[in-house]
Amino acid sequence: MEVAARLLLRAEGLASSTIEGLRATAADVAVAEASSAGSFAEDFAAGGDWNAAAWVADNLAVVDDALRHRGPLGAKRLFAWHRRLMRHADLDPRLIGAWRDRLGWVGGANPLVATHVAVPHGDIPALMEDLFTFIARGDLDAVTQAAVAHAQFETIHPFADGNGRLGRVIVGQILARRLGVPVPPPVSVQFARDVGGYQSGLTLFRQGDVESWVSWFADAVKAAASRSGMVLDAVAELQEKWRAETMGLRKDSAARRLLEMIPAHPVLSAQTAADLLEVSEQASRLALEELARRGVLSAARAAPHARGRPRHWWVADDLLALLGR
Repeated sequence: MEVAARLLLRAEGLASSTIEGLRATAADVAVAEASSAGSFAEDFAAGGDWNAAAWVADNLAVVDDALRHRGPLGAKRLFAWHRRLMRHADLDPRLIGAWRDRLGWVGGANPLVATHVAVPHGDIPALMEDLFTFIARGDLDAVTQAAVAHAQFETIHPFADGNGRLGRVIVGQILARRLGVPVPPPVSVQFARDVGGYQSGLTLFRQGDVESWVSWFADAVKAAASRSGMVLDAVAELQEKWRAETMGLRKDSAARRLLEMIPAHPVLSAQTAADLLEVSEQASRLALEELARRGVLSAARAAPHARGRPRHWWVADDLLALLGR
């Protein structure tokens, strides 16, 4: 169950970032996540694709924290999420982890041509406190509550940047808390498949047609749940294929033992594999190379590193490819 939850969480974070135009390969994001345990800022100072991967990895970290948080939601928690989400942003530091202090809008180069002009910044604290009170209610069904809370958050648009991703984080937090599941259906995957419908639904909500928005949102949740089941079935099939391709190895070999750990750890270095297997780094590297020869793993390009030689990573590309289904 924990492995399935981690895979669905990854799918949610990747899709939510894609909606905002942050595109990076699943492999690069996985390497970015693994590198974040060390000197993340140094590893991803080279720009380009690695910056995008770092942004998406931060999005995944925020989603993870949100799904673990089952208590009340308030400004302090949102500010912490915003600081993590925007730490690579080219944004005034005063606006990171704080409500915006200026006019905000969605779409277009300026408010005159925007698709939505947000509320005056002076109204944000009171409106967000009202939203936190609504999120804490227990007398609505979870899907309706998540739909309305998300649309209202996007309408308020409380931050200078990052509102879309944080708004979808709130969706996941509400559904996980109210439904009592470790990870809800990755709704952002469905949003990303119909961005036009998603944006139109939010516009309808702002025009007062709450019912149409909630109906569209509920259909997206249902479709995401169905798609999640298919993805997890595909992951199980892939694992069976891997086992067949490694039948010639001893069951107690490092490579065979590592095989069962890959769904929970789709990107590995020799050191992380050694820690998981409780073997030497040399033995883990041989296991990784064996799985690469059999098509289970592939060598990933290493992130640029400020000091020393680049780290080497092995990635389960076929597994990560399933998350975009």
